[in-house]
Amino acid sequence: MDRNVDVRTPESIAFRYELAGLGSRCLAVCIDLVIQFAILAAILWGLYYVGTRQDHHPISPTDDDLARSIAIGLIVFIIFMIFYGYHILFEAFWNGQTPGKKMIGIRVVRDGGYPLDFGGAFLRNLVRIAEETLGFYTLAVISTLLSPENKRIGDYAAGTIVVRESKLAKPLTLRDALAEGETRSSGAYLTDDERDVIARFLERRSSLDVRRRIELSGALAARFRDRAPAALRDLPDEELLERL
Repeated sequence: MDRNVDVRTPESIAFRYELAGLGSRCLAVCIDLVIQFAILAAILWGLYYVGTRQDHHPISPTDDDLARSIAIGLIVFIIFMIFYGYHILFEAFWNGQTPGKKMIGIRVVRDGGYPLDFGGAFLRNLVRIAEETLGFYTLAVISTLLSPENKRIGDYAAGTIVVRESKLAKPLTLRDALAEGETRSSGAYLTDDERDVIARFLERRSSLDVRRRIELSGALAARFRDRAPAALRDLPDEELLERL
């Protein structure tokens, strides 16, 4: 079941997120699993191909045991990185999204609505190991269904939620708008409430400490960047908000 969550910062800047439901999260996991198995198959095939192309020379039993241990350790490391490092790295450095989440249109954010950091991504996916081991996500499914914020156990541990990306109808391009004699301001892509949120931040930003200011501007910019005109999307966070 999809739900909404309202987040209000100490500076009285409010966010409303639509929480991702169990169905969309499971579908994202399935897409990621397909990608992960494809990567694993490609790597193992590559290792096998390289191994069969090498000239084999007689070696002592000790060296053979050492080589076998190194190979096993390498394979275990590769499997861990593909099935767990994959989630950690993508979520930490790709705006809280894995390829599966990106395709479904959901992402992970911190409880306060701030962008996910590496520590949060690492912790929530470290717990994923236990969730997969104990009944292959059975506990995670139960936790998500019972939680008012659709949180699995890893979300509770890391202080995160999974939300839907805002979706709007595709706006006219600047060329099309000019051809029709229309003019659109960048703010036309936002609702009145969203413009008010940005305005309150811009009014109060000078009173915030640097870390808080960066966090809030990053959270706001991440929420609206995809809806901004293409010419504005690469701007720094605060400059983007000013233009919106």
